[in-house]
Amino acid sequence: MAGHSQFKNIMHRKGRQDAVRSKMFSKLAREITVAAKTGMPDPDMNPRLRLAIQNAKAQSMPKDNIQRAINKAAGNDGENYEEVRYEGYGPGGVALIVEALTDNRNRTASNVRAAFTKAGGALGETGSVSFLWDRVGEIVYKPAAGDADAVMEAAIEAGADDVQSDEDGHVILCAFGDIGEVTSALEKALGEAESVKTIWKPQTNTHVDEDRARSILKLVATLEDDDDVQNVYANFEVDDETMAKLSAA
Repeated sequence: MAGHSQFKNIMHRKGRQDAVRSKMFSKLAREITVAAKTGMPDPDMNPRLRLAIQNAKAQSMPKDNIQRAINKAAGNDGENYEEVRYEGYGPGGVALIVEALTDNRNRTASNVRAAFTKAGGALGETGSVSFLWDRVGEIVYKPAAGDADAVMEAAIEAGADDVQSDEDGHVILCAFGDIGEVTSALEKALGEAESVKTIWKPQTNTHVDEDRARSILKLVATLEDDDDVQNVYANFEVDDETMAKLSAA
C-alpha cells in the first residue's frame, strides 16, 4: 500500500482531534462553496456539489455548516477561490502533487514553496510530476458494506477497475470519467459510500527508509496544515517494520 495513505491515518490519530476536525470542516466547507459557485446550488443538479456534501456528511460535518457553505456561494460574499495545482519533489526524490483552493495565489504559492524548500525538496512547474500519476475515481466503503468477495462482485458489475479491501474497509477505483455511473451503480448494491472523490494515483511508488519517510511525513503534515491546501499526494512506500516504528513514535 502507498505510504501516504498510511501516514495520513497515523497523523489523524496523533493530531489534536478538535483542531484537526475544525480544519477539516473548513476545507470541506470551502469545497462545498466552490462546487456550488461553479455549478447549480442544488446538489441534485450539480454532481460536484453532491459529492462534496456527501463527503462532508461522511466526516460528520453538521448540516448547518453544510448549508452555510452553500449559502455563501448563493450570497456572492466576495470570496472567489481558485483551483491551483502544485507539483514537485520531496526528500528521497519522492514526487508530490498538492491541490489547493485559494483566494490569493501569491500567498499559497509562497507557503507551498517554503514547505518544499525547508524539507530539502523543490517545487517544479505544472506537469513536472503529474505524468507519473493517473487521475482516477475513488469510492470508499466501510467494512459493514460487506465482505471482500461481495464488494468485489458489486464493483465488477458497476464497471470499476480495482478494489482494495482490508480491516479498515473497501477502496474502489474507477476511470475518472466513469465515477458518476460507477457510484450510482454501487449505491444500488451497497448503499451510500463513505466518500467519493477523484484522486491522483501513482503509477509506481518510491521505496524510502525510515529517515526519508519521517521527512516526507513532516512535509506532508506541513502542507496539509495550510488552510488553502485541500489534498496532498505522494508516491512513496515503506516496509512494514518501518511503518510500525513510525506508528509507535
